[in-house]
Amino acid sequence: MTHPVLNAGRVAVVTGATGGIGLAACRHFASLGMRVCAVDLEGEALERARGELVAIAGGETERVLTHAADVSDPAAVERLRDRCLETFGGIHLLMNNAACFERSRASAPDAWRRVLEVNLWGVIHGTQLVLPAMHASGEPGLIVNTGSKQGITTPPGNPAYNVSKAGVKVFTEALQHELRNTEGCRVTAHLLIPGFTNSPRRPSSPDAWEPEQVVSHLCAALERGDFYILCPDHQVTPEMDRKRILWAAGDVAHNRPALSRWHPDYQDVFERFRGESGVR
Repeated sequence: MTHPVLNAGRVAVVTGATGGIGLAACRHFASLGMRVCAVDLEGEALERARGELVAIAGGETERVLTHAADVSDPAAVERLRDRCLETFGGIHLLMNNAACFERSRASAPDAWRRVLEVNLWGVIHGTQLVLPAMHASGEPGLIVNTGSKQGITTPPGNPAYNVSKAGVKVFTEALQHELRNTEGCRVTAHLLIPGFTNSPRRPSSPDAWEPEQVVSHLCAALERGDFYILCPDHQVTPEMDRKRILWAAGDVAHNRPALSRWHPDYQDVFERFRGESGVR
């Protein structure tokens, strides 16, 4: 079966759309015959994305809209929503995918404000400002928020990013709970949790999935109605992911030291628990 939203004529809005998973999602949705609004910061990359999407749409320029917006600014997101509704008449799929990745430390300000404003508040703004129109239409709708495994297992090294993605997880869980308990609501929320994915920001790795693989995995999961869309890669198996997630929750349940997976006193214990060889 095909999800009613993933069909020709439906409207997809994707933020962070000029590269990586966002651009791959726009390409895929356009290939399905959907009308696509690609959203990112203003620049040449947005114009290049438009050219690609129009080509995929068979030259039908009316099926492609590009819009420059900083998702950390609620007024900018309102303008995006209004333009998309005016152009396409509705929104059926909202993919809050825009993200900022900057190194940080728990004990220093560094990049905290910008990372949280884009990664977490961008998701909140997009959802709260677009959802009412999606719900009011009475049509099926999807909200996909891009999280991260780092928001679940919270490895050391980049706490601002981890906190932002942990917030996306908690927010999206609460959102789906509200939606399924709202009478007559046909909109559902889903948490995309990518694995190691190749990105224009860094050199390509054979251990990583390509963005197109993530989007294919996403769409198959949406067809099944999955909420948690946990992606493996060429380095980490689904079983390894499950064990890492269970171990992280076990730190609280068993009162182990914070981030015990990386604590020298627990490395051997974790290896026995995991029961697999490879990268921790």
